[in-house]
Amino acid sequence: MNKAKIVAALNQARADELGAILQYMGHHYEAEGLESPAIIDEFKKAAIDEMKHAEALAERIVYLGGEPTKEPTPIKKGGSLKKMIQDNLETENQAIEKYRKRIKLCVEEEDYTSRKLLEEILASEEEHANTWETALGVRK
Repeated sequence: MNKAKIVAALNQARADELGAILQYMGHHYEAEGLESPAIIDEFKKAAIDEMKHAEALAERIVYLGGEPTKEPTPIKKGGSLKKMIQDNLETENQAIEKYRKRIKLCVEEEDYTSRKLLEEILASEEEHANTWETALGVRK
């Protein structure tokens, strides 16, 4: 197993999770309007899920001898409630694609523990995407 390759992939995942935390919490604080009360709690719940993902990734990175990144990826801010939800759906769809690639890397590198962790996070990201699709009334 190429630990450096795995650590790099896990750190990129952690950066994405840190960005998602900031994005969701920002949306939680910024959302307003008649429809916002129902969705504000979903923004906060998603942020908390992303915090758990970031922590689990950090623990795995340290186990593999790496140092967890503290730098988030860029975030999307503001706009209407609908735009926030659309941005969150886009972020989740990108995360889903990235996690699938990272899982493939773990299989190739025979790191089954990291693969399992990433599969669990992937399932959570798919649940988030489903939440935003439902709120928007869209399906792929």
